[in-house]
Amino acid sequence: EVCYQVGTAAARELKENNIGVWLAPGVNIHRNPLCGRNFEYYSEDPLLTGKMAAAMVRGVQSMGTGACVKHFVCNEQESKKLDSNSILSERALRQLYLYAFEIAIKTSDPVAVMTSYNHVNGKPASASYDLLVNILRKEWGFDGMITGDWNNTKDPIDEINNGNGVRQPASFCNLDVIYAAIDSGEIERETLVEGAKNLLRALIRMENNYSANERC
Repeated sequence: EVCYQVGTAAARELKENNIGVWLAPGVNIHRNPLCGRNFEYYSEDPLLTGKMAAAMVRGVQSMGTGACVKHFVCNEQESKKLDSNSILSERALRQLYLYAFEIAIKTSDPVAVMTSYNHVNGKPASASYDLLVNILRKEWGFDGMITGDWNNTKDPIDEINNGNGVRQPASFCNLDVIYAAIDSGEIERETLVEGAKNLLRALIRMENNYSANERC
């Protein structure tokens, strides 16, 4: 109940500042007491993390604003996070690190998910088809926007082709490289259309929720 109330307070601040999507909650797991982002994560327990995050998302989105659950996935350290590589079994991945996201996404339906900087078993999390498409979209039914984290240095073409539809900020995306990849067929039109649909779906949903909230 308290997390939901915090979410509604955040939503009011978002609306006061003309912001559509809050880049929160962070649902990564407490693995080391020295992690520099523990203050914005919830727990070492994925069940508790997922439940609290879901309540926060519902509070934020109760007023027509959106929540962006992050950092998907295994972003449990700040030191050298741009280049870290999380090596783990599928069982550990699903029972610990993915489980908090699964609870939050299935029970609160956030409009957006933010990917993380790190690699997972050697593959960038922000360009992992297994994580972003097979699990997040196909298994869990997520149909919102997937954005990368700010100033990520991974290959944008690889990200686009594997389900990461938004690059932030614009200065970290060389559009000439993207246009060339489209012209050469390395990025297919179908991929671009799907990415645009996901983004527009999130925007339309927020607009509809906002309008309904204003009428109330």
